[in-house]
Amino acid sequence: MRNIFYYIFFLCIISLLSSCGIKKSLAARPDISGIESIDTTRIKHSETFFTLNNNVLRKNKQGLWEMYVEGKPLERGVAAGSLSRELIKIQEDAFIGKITELIPSESYLKFLSKIVAWYNRKLHLNVPEEYKTEIYGVSRYASNDYNDFAEPYVRMLYAHGAHDIGHALQDLMLVGCTSFAAWDDKTVDGKLLIGRNFDFYAGDDFSKEKLVTFMNPSEGYKFMTYGWAGMMGALSGMNEEGLTVTINAGKSKIPLIAKTPISILTREILQYASTIDEAIEIARKREVFVSESIMIGSAKDKRAALIEVSPDNFGVYNVPNTNQLICSNHFQSDSYTEDKRNQKAIEESHSFYRYQRMTELLSENDKLNPEKAVAVLRNRDGLDDKLIGYGNEKALNQMLAHHGIVFQPEERKVWVSTNPYQMGEFVAYDLDDVFERMKQQKEEIVIATESLNVPEDPFIHTKMYANYESFRILSRKIESAIDDEKEVSEDELSRFQSLNSNYWATYYILGEYYYVQKEYKKALIAFKQAQKREVTTVPDVKNIEKYIRKCERKI
Repeated sequence: MRNIFYYIFFLCIISLLSSCGIKKSLAARPDISGIESIDTTRIKHSETFFTLNNNVLRKNKQGLWEMYVEGKPLERGVAAGSLSRELIKIQEDAFIGKITELIPSESYLKFLSKIVAWYNRKLHLNVPEEYKTEIYGVSRYASNDYNDFAEPYVRMLYAHGAHDIGHALQDLMLVGCTSFAAWDDKTVDGKLLIGRNFDFYAGDDFSKEKLVTFMNPSEGYKFMTYGWAGMMGALSGMNEEGLTVTINAGKSKIPLIAKTPISILTREILQYASTIDEAIEIARKREVFVSESIMIGSAKDKRAALIEVSPDNFGVYNVPNTNQLICSNHFQSDSYTEDKRNQKAIEESHSFYRYQRMTELLSENDKLNPEKAVAVLRNRDGLDDKLIGYGNEKALNQMLAHHGIVFQPEERKVWVSTNPYQMGEFVAYDLDDVFERMKQQKEEIVIATESLNVPEDPFIHTKMYANYESFRILSRKIESAIDDEKEVSEDELSRFQSLNSNYWATYYILGEYYYVQKEYKKALIAFKQAQKREVTTVPDVKNIEKYIRKCERKI
């Protein structure tokens, strides 16, 4: 966290020298001619069913919102914004609420808005006009509650780079996604099958109202995406040609200026590509500002490949003469063989561990089908089925995913997870008929192909799952006590340990608490217990070792 503040301070100095560029970017707007003639009248049929001309928003019985929009960029942007205005407000409240939780000072938040504006000063030059126009249409229905931070259009444009900024600042890894593709002898029918977990986490409230969008644009292919209201980029999606996109963060240096957000690049691929080569051609045209692996699945090519992009490099990873492809958070193409950041990610992060675990699970499942794919995405254990604690980032199921998704590109079928995490029921959609079903605008019509749904994970009804949710609540309480140097009862500390006893971070948090309380013997015991578990990263291991040395000196 300290590195982040140093970075922000550095940006502050630079931004003072760049006010002219900031003003231009804040004032820039796409062409919105003809907006007066667009019908914006939303009809509310019930609390969960809305229409606007041919456009529809509805909530299914699994709690998932389904939206259909069509037309030219401004038309579909306005339709998406008008239909989902309440959901957009919920997402903004949740996202900005998370920021204010981390930075409670109002004056500092205002100052941070200036830094964000400086950082994004070239963003509008790197987003295609079509998508800026669409985002503007959506922004007409955004709340004015956060105008002190930025006006709605600017704010929503910034939001499309949130994924990029999130993992760049963690070098930061707020995003630890894992994905796979299998085909030929690896699947039950020999056809391409793709699965992925999208482990973007911005607070529990942010993930409550999920949205699957079916878009029929005036140009390009029809497609579906899975995300949240207001997000017009593509995080996970498939088009009518059976081309799929998913994104996995790579190791990035902290960028000094925003360029094309990954979600916008993948949206363009989804809308305009039907083969892997066409996707590569589109990706080469755009400058990005973070490192990312884009998995492209193609019904026409009957296989998948990785497009690996970064600010100063570009690679394509194909796997000839094999029947599977695995992706976590490091690059695999020849273009990155000598990349030091990528080497460091492999050596020090949890990326390669998850890669190995995915390899292990795929080898155990000889003939994959959608049900088996979902089971792989839900797996909570470590290598060799080791119990590594719930919430461990070395697991494929880190118990924080925004969603899981499975594709059968050649069949034009997709399965999307519902709450909680990727452990609720996976709802199946068939792109060959879902667009026509949505157009019927009847609330009673089921849009999904329910006979193909994958049932919820029985784990969510167990005592272990309830314990994990209690663990998360109690961990926040103890971490707050550490920050404020307050006391927590021994009963609560003991209960905390029992709720997730296989997880290294359980003992690390206890160690920090006891250290702050100057109970160095108890802290030492806790840190040594953490050391015995499956610790997530090399920096985490070193941090535990540092605390152990400090405790021993104190004793």
